Amino acid sequence: MSYVKPKFRHPRLPTNALGHTVADYDGAISTLCAGCGHDSISTAIRNACFLSSIPPHRIAKVSGIGCSSKMPTYFLGKSHGFNSVHGRMPSVATGASVANRDLIYIGVSGDGDTASIGMGQFIHLIRRNVNMTYIVANNGCYGLTKGQDSATADMGSVSKYGHANTFEGIDLASLALLQGASFVARSFSGDKAQLEPLIRAAMAHKGFAFIDVVSPCVTFNNHAGSTKSYARTRDQLETMALDFVPMRDEIRTHYEAGTTQSVTLHDGSVIHLHKAARDYQADDRRAALGAVQEAEAQGRHLTGLLYLDPNSQDLNQSLNLASRPLNTLGMDELCPGQRVLDSINEGLR
Repeated sequence: MSYVKPKFRHPRLPTNALGHTVADYDGAISTLCAGCGHDSISTAIRNACFLSSIPPHRIAKVSGIGCSSKMPTYFLGKSHGFNSVHGRMPSVATGASVANRDLIYIGVSGDGDTASIGMGQFIHLIRRNVNMTYIVANNGCYGLTKGQDSATADMGSVSKYGHANTFEGIDLASLALLQGASFVARSFSGDKAQLEPLIRAAMAHKGFAFIDVVSPCVTFNNHAGSTKSYARTRDQLETMALDFVPMRDEIRTHYEAGTTQSVTLHDGSVIHLHKAARDYQADDRRAALGAVQEAEAQGRHLTGLLYLDPNSQDLNQSLNLASRPLNTLGMDELCPGQRVLDSINEGLR
């Protein structure tokens, strides 16, 4: 199998206001499992940037560790990027945003990377209202480590091990609302018509924009007790056999505002998505939190723009930083000399 993307592009591909085609926003070929919802999110991000006519070099992608954090490789190959360590993407994004406010920051994370090891940093990212779009590819499990339940797995959900989850799942959208996020949304990876506009709105928002995306996981059978696990194969065969990942079709859906759609996942389980009505008031934080929790109590996932603060101030404004990116300031501006220092000290007496 070749992982080299062909360079040929149809000469009449549509262009945006910059003269770019959507191919100019491509990345490398995905190596995620066939049918993974994460690839749909990557495509939605690519399309959103193309439709918004954002120059690729003005975007910085940041991520942590996990299947989701591999995604930035698969879109916007001509942009900046930084793949950090597990759960530590928020601190990298904060520092980069303060140093260069002229870039558009897209953080891609997963439910494990955000709701477990990265929870502490995630909370402070919200509290500081860092100017970035933060997308969680939420599949309720740890895909890179053979499918254990993550902190967002719903109570009572049955893993492919056959065990029911006995813990309440963390609702990241509710958490973001409670902590004061200035933009909160939720969507489904297969709902292109809803997800792409949400990403465009998030990138245009001034402050921290959070999108929780339900993204189905296609996993392979490699757990304890499986006859096709790596451990069992090593015990039984002298020649190492390759694990087989069956091909699956990508899950897509489309449904109207104010309606509920049931979606069957690859493992046969069903999730119920409810799209917010067109008259939904997205500027009332308490009402938004109530709507999310009411939907969850009914076994549904409320999707759409859940909350937006139209008067949001990002971290650079809160700290009253220079209007120019810090990385463009010269030595004379960063270190103005003893006279200015004496004046500052005098003003603090």
